[in-house]
Parts: sequence; structure tokens; C-alpha cells
Amino acid sequence: MTDERQGEAGGPGGPRAGLPPEVLPEDEGYHKSLKPRHVQMIAMGGAIGVGLFLGTSQRLHNTGPALVLAYAAAGLAAFFVMRALGELVIYKPTAGSFVAYARDFIGDWAGYASGWMYWLNWAMTGVAEITAVGIYVHYWAPDFPQWLSALVALSALLAVNLVSVRMFGELEFWFAALKVLAILAFLVVGIVLVATHAGVGPTYHAELPNLVNSGGFWPKGLWAVLLSLQGVIFAYAAIEMVGISAGEAQDPRKVMPRAINGVVARIALFYVGAVFLLVVVLPWVVYQPDQSPFVTVFAYLGVPGIGGIMNLVVLTAALSSCNSGLYSTGRILRSLSQRGEAPAFTGRMSSRHVPYGGILFTSVVYFAGVVLNVFVPHKAFEIATSIASLGVLTTWATLLYAQIRFRRAAARGEVRRPDYRMPGSPYTNWVTLAFLLVIVCLMVFDSEQQWAVAAIPFLAVFLFTGWKLINRRRTAATRT
Repeated sequence: MTDERQGEAGGPGGPRAGLPPEVLPEDEGYHKSLKPRHVQMIAMGGAIGVGLFLGTSQRLHNTGPALVLAYAAAGLAAFFVMRALGELVIYKPTAGSFVAYARDFIGDWAGYASGWMYWLNWAMTGVAEITAVGIYVHYWAPDFPQWLSALVALSALLAVNLVSVRMFGELEFWFAALKVLAILAFLVVGIVLVATHAGVGPTYHAELPNLVNSGGFWPKGLWAVLLSLQGVIFAYAAIEMVGISAGEAQDPRKVMPRAINGVVARIALFYVGAVFLLVVVLPWVVYQPDQSPFVTVFAYLGVPGIGGIMNLVVLTAALSSCNSGLYSTGRILRSLSQRGEAPAFTGRMSSRHVPYGGILFTSVVYFAGVVLNVFVPHKAFEIATSIASLGVLTTWATLLYAQIRFRRAAARGEVRRPDYRMPGSPYTNWVTLAFLLVIVCLMVFDSEQQWAVAAIPFLAVFLFTGWKLINRRRTAATRT
């Protein structure tokens, strides 16, 4: 079968018997409650998270002004990843997202492995976000236990995600709106400060020479910039979440291209533009690793209460990202569970069309993050982000390679490519994949990222063993 119905129904993996093109196993039980405005803001919110608001300070401290080049390089990779995702989403909108695409075009094992690696990404990202909540609360209450702030935040977000997808969408809409307004406000203020050569604090001025006045543009050398790429990739994590929302979006083939194009544009504006202004408005040595650079800028401006307001915004960003993690992992785990590749409990759906089993499963790991904050509060963020980056890299690589295989299937006449396509494919796919591989290799040389490197053998054994057990169970079931 090579008609359009096959392309809509599942590609080379085979059409799902008895199901119309828009009703796939991954999407059964869901209610299309996300309106276009929800999807747009979910896409925006995924592009603005704690990696930008908090992690940038640590990276500036370790790298200097040349960090803007790392954000630009990673941003280009993110652009190609999003366009690969866009082509696949328009081909088949599904809550299973890249897990479904990996199954269809690479193999069942790829769907299993990528699904669990994505879960690992969000599980560790959630730990980082929960940690960030505690750090931000310290701005107002320095003596308040970091772990207790994390626990309160987790409890509230878990309740929201268990109620309904509509409530998640509304909360994420307003979270994202606040983050976007805050970044836009910083961009406007930063441009005005630089254009007027304004004073910032008692001794500094917003000016281009700040790029080189404190040790030069490369104060820590090119090697430091290369080592920062892993953390920068983490900052871009979650941009792919808009693909998961396709399964619960109204008219996804119309909404998704606009949402994905918007993410690509905001990569350049919110990340590269914001980091450039940060190192121009103030010398990079001013920023402290444990405080958001945006809070630092507004605090130096001396506007009463503005530092607290900006801290509230970045607190919201952390809550938003954690909220998104619970949402996305619930859907991915349900997709895995339907094929016997995750515990049966994770596939359970409530009467409110919420995959509560997967959400609760992920929340257990988030709770472990709370415990981590009890024993190593100063290391929790770094440990979590380094391991989460493995999941990000795996997810992005899966999307890029799945699009290559999808393109080959289209060339054979097995599926039909949509008009919205990955530019420069397959060459841009291979270049971006090589870039991601270089980042993994660089992680070996950074002591803060070696947690992730050490975890790779254990993850490989876990995934290999799990897949063998799944296949053995399937073979036994077939024989009986």
C-alpha cells in the first residue's frame, strides 16, 4: 500500500488494523483539549527554561563572553532537530512522538531505547528544576531548607497534572507567557542600555567593550567553550516537547508548523540574543554561579524590587519546566507500556483522560531529587543536568536519524513526505549527528559532566537487558 492512508497510518511499521489514520494506539483515550494558544505557549515555554535562567550563570563563570558562540552552535543544531521533528509530526501527529517515529523507521528496539532515554532526560531534568526552585526561594528566605521548597513545588505540580490536560495547558500557558514577557523585557532594557551607553551599578557601563575588557573574549580559552556545549544543549532541552502535544492538539497539522517555526525563531532571539546582551550590559566576571544572570542585571540597575520580580519569573520557569516533564513523561511511558516495554502501571489512564500511571512513576524520581537536595544541595543541579543531557542527545539523535529513514521510505514510495520538510536533508542530519557525537566525547574531559559518562555503561546494560527480557516474554507469549 503506497497511498496517503498508509503514510498517515503508520508508515513502514504497518497501518494499525481497524483504526482510522488519526486514531493510533498511542493516542487512544486522550482528549484533544489543547487549543492552538496552548500549543503555541507550550512550544515557547519549552524553549525557555532553567538552563537559560540559572545555568547560564555557571557557564558564564566557566567560559566567559565566548559562551555566546556555544549557544549559537547548539542553536543551529536545535534548528535542524526541530525541522526534522516538524516533518515527522506533520506526517503523523501522535502523543507517542519520536518514540513512534523510531519504531516506524528504525525498529522496535529504537522506540524502546529512545523512549526510556527520553524519560531519563525528563526525570533528571525534573530533579534539576526542583533543585532550582529551592535555589530561587533562597533569594527571599536564605535559611529556608532547599529540600522543603522542592517538596512543596513537586506536590503542587503533581496535583495539577493529575487533574486534567486542560488544566496543565492553562497553567503552562500562563507560565510560558510570564517567561516570554520577562525575556522580552530584558531584551528591550538591554538594547536600550547598550544604545545609550547607560551606567549599570556604581562602576559599570553597558557597552560593547565589556566583551573583551575582563580578560578578553576567550578568557578561559576555546577548550572551555567546547566543554560548555553539554550544558548549553541542556539549556535547549524541551524544545522537542511540542511534538508530544500533537496527540492532544486540535487540528495539529495546521498548528504544528507555526509552533515549530516559532521555536526556531526564538532560539536565535531568546538564547543567543539574551546571552550576547548579558555579556555586553555587564562584564562577565560580575555574574555569580548561584544567581540568575537576569536577576543580577536588574539588581545592578537599582530599581526597587526588580530583582525580586525577576527572581519570581525564573522561579516560574523552573516550575514550568517541571510541569512539562510530568506531562511529557506520562505520555511517553504510556506509549511504551502499551507495547509491554514499561511497567503496566505506567499505562493506566484516568477518567479525566490523564495517563496518571506514568506521571506518578516519574514523580517518584522527582521525589528522589528532593532527597538529593537534603544530602548534596550544592551538587544536585550539576549531577542532574549532566545525566539529563544524555537523554537530550539521544532524543535529538533519534529524531535526526528517524527523519533520514523516513526520507528513504518516501524515496521508495512507501510513504508521502509533507510539504513541510527538513532543509538540506540528509546532509544536515549527518552533520548535526556528528556535532552531537562530539559533545558526548567532550563530556569525558569535564569533571562536572563525568557523572553522565560514568552512567553510560550502566544505561547500556539496563537497556540491553530490558530489551532481551521483553523479547523473551513476547516469544513465550507467541508460542502459547
